Amino acid sequence: MYSILKKEITSYLSSLVAYVTIGVFLLGMGLLLWVVPSTSILVYGYAGLDSLFSTAPYLFMFLIPAITMRSLAEERREGTFELLMTRPLTDGQIVLGKFLACVLLVLFALLPTLIYYYSVYQLGTPVGNIDTGAVIGSYIGLFLLGACFVAIGLFASAISRNQVIAFVIAAAMCFFFYAGLDLLSPLPALQNLNIQNWGITEHYESVSRGVLDTRDLAYFVCLSALFIWFTLLAIKIQRQKLNRKNMLAVLVAIVVVGYLSTLTFTRFDFTKEKRFTISKISQQILGRVKEPMKVVVYLKGDNFPGWARRLQRATRDMLSDLQAYSHGNLSFEFVDPIANVKNLSEDAQRAVYDSLDAKGISGQAFGVPTENGISQIMIFPEALIIYKNQGIAVNLLQSRMEANREEEGAKEAIQNLEYSFSSAIKKVAGGGKPLIGFTEGHKELTDLQLKGAINALSDGYVVGRVDLTSIPLSALMHLKMLVIPKPDKAFSELEKFKIDQYVMHGGRVLWTIDQVSAELDSMRGHGGEQLTFPKQLNLDDQLFVYGARINYDLVADMSCAPIAIVTGTVGGQPQIITRPWLYYPVLIPRSKHPMVKNLDGILMQFASTIDTIGVKGVKKTILLTTSDHNKKFSAPYLVSLQALEQEPDPKDFIRPPKTLGVLLEGKFKSDFLNRPLPEGLKEKITPLPESVPTKMIVISDGDVFKNDVTDEGTYPLGYDRDAHQTYANKNLLLNIADYMTDDSGLISLRSKEVTLRLLDRTKVRSERLYWQVINNAIPLAFVLVFAIFQHYIRRRKYAH
Repeated sequence: MYSILKKEITSYLSSLVAYVTIGVFLLGMGLLLWVVPSTSILVYGYAGLDSLFSTAPYLFMFLIPAITMRSLAEERREGTFELLMTRPLTDGQIVLGKFLACVLLVLFALLPTLIYYYSVYQLGTPVGNIDTGAVIGSYIGLFLLGACFVAIGLFASAISRNQVIAFVIAAAMCFFFYAGLDLLSPLPALQNLNIQNWGITEHYESVSRGVLDTRDLAYFVCLSALFIWFTLLAIKIQRQKLNRKNMLAVLVAIVVVGYLSTLTFTRFDFTKEKRFTISKISQQILGRVKEPMKVVVYLKGDNFPGWARRLQRATRDMLSDLQAYSHGNLSFEFVDPIANVKNLSEDAQRAVYDSLDAKGISGQAFGVPTENGISQIMIFPEALIIYKNQGIAVNLLQSRMEANREEEGAKEAIQNLEYSFSSAIKKVAGGGKPLIGFTEGHKELTDLQLKGAINALSDGYVVGRVDLTSIPLSALMHLKMLVIPKPDKAFSELEKFKIDQYVMHGGRVLWTIDQVSAELDSMRGHGGEQLTFPKQLNLDDQLFVYGARINYDLVADMSCAPIAIVTGTVGGQPQIITRPWLYYPVLIPRSKHPMVKNLDGILMQFASTIDTIGVKGVKKTILLTTSDHNKKFSAPYLVSLQALEQEPDPKDFIRPPKTLGVLLEGKFKSDFLNRPLPEGLKEKITPLPESVPTKMIVISDGDVFKNDVTDEGTYPLGYDRDAHQTYANKNLLLNIADYMTDDSGLISLRSKEVTLRLLDRTKVRSERLYWQVINNAIPLAFVLVFAIFQHYIRRRKYAH
């Protein structure tokens, strides 16, 4: 077999056609990766070789058939195949020798592409900021793909004596098995057959990311073996020496290996951060999916900016990884929701957008740089999970994509993909929804003011109101989380006792408390000012025992949201402007806790500071703080809209950040320890002096989860109608609910880190031509030098 391998390589590399073929392949690859804008690494902006591994398969469809077309077709046409049969070699050794020779030639053609790795390595910011492990894994995938195409090419060469016909057959078959099955799968007659799973693309895309799944490895090995078997079958039929039993046994062995590979699998993640390794938590969630589940991703369209294409690819990768653990129940597709909307009438367009909005798919307008300036396009970074006729929307972006930080925003979104999908899958496929109760009876926020919060939670929870006066303690225990939303009336000792014993039995409480009475609407209706004063809620002693104290003060922060004010009238119309309102702080979370990590700004209104108290056995984690430019004013304090007329001096606001939100975890002492039971308690209960391990969150703003209500209706949670901006209050609520009600550690997935690997834009702009020349000229020069050297060695050898 070695003699055949050596003969094939020597014969091929002695031909001018070989070097022309490889040269054309490398030239095409270089132009596509470094010059053509739509596929250029320099335009893409990220330090990776994704473009290489997505483009190479299509160039392989021409390179490899050109290599294999002569392997058997020429031997048969020139009659030299019969001479091979006279050697002490079996048919299998001859075919395997030719197969390995062609694979080595493919590797030789890929060798010059290593200059691409060096170039990206040098262009990274900082230098060397490239995931080498992922590149190695991707090259393994490219090698496996090349081996399959070689096997297909050998079969085509075995069934034809004409090299051109063998080339055409091989190219057509490579295209069919790589992309053809994917193109056919949407046909109505084939939709339920999942024929795309038999195609190469399904398996190559997984490996090309740097993840080697044993099922994908077995697929490539079995497909290569199958076409080698077909090649042997063709040869034996031509020679009329077919041994049916032996050939059938080999075929059965290939099928058995392929089948066994589907029963169990192992995955090897070559990436540096193991970003394609699915957590045990997600695997368990997917294990509970017993029926078909479909994910429709709306992140598809033309002329996407680089960050959107990266998020699109990462979303596809994540769904492929989740699919691997779904036992075949998870499928997904990418669709462009407005592909043909431009051709519709205005009413039809509005109907399309309303239909998407009803599903929770809203989309966002983004600016994309073009030759003529900035062009606005609609991008829908959302997905819809459909399971048992129920749907839940998944927002892929956890924060706003602000100008000049799109890459950071995309990175944060990619880090949260596993959490976003796993959390949504758990909610839509979980057996039974946890109960969440919002208290009432103390002038808390109304149902209208909580509409956004309740709607947001309703996808994964059963949400309702709880009257602590009438609800039995035994019924209160069924709640997974109790929310106290901005009470304005004192709690009785009986109500406090129920909350206390709910906590002692492991209940989780979210306190959103306004400690000072201050309302913007009251100021606008009373001369533009209001004397704020402490509220008497009768909760201070209870929170103190648990480890927190909300102070009687107001926080002013220079990082704040604007409010609208009327400056006068013109022609009977009010003139409205917006001015920053220091008492509406916008908090940018600094904590690395998964509840708030990577969240956008959170809007608060008239918040107070929080002190943590040293309580044994209780861990405190600061979640929300002000900026470094803040002040606090002790109540009673006169707040006036006239302050909007004065420009605050930043020097007067330089203060250490103030705590506005804290997480308390551990075993809490009972507030009723060594105290008599409150009057009115009708249940017989033995109070617990200490809680089982549990947790609570204290936020010093009762409006943090309130949506605005006007005569026209309600606004979404987190939307500020004065600033025309959506803050992350809704995402904060959902994260809190996940953390407080779920003990599996699902929220910990938000701690996943993905390194942002960018190209140095300055270097790319100044050295673009240099790197384009380097990556197109050096591979061609390598082939040319090798050809001259090989020709020289050959002449010296045969000259003597």
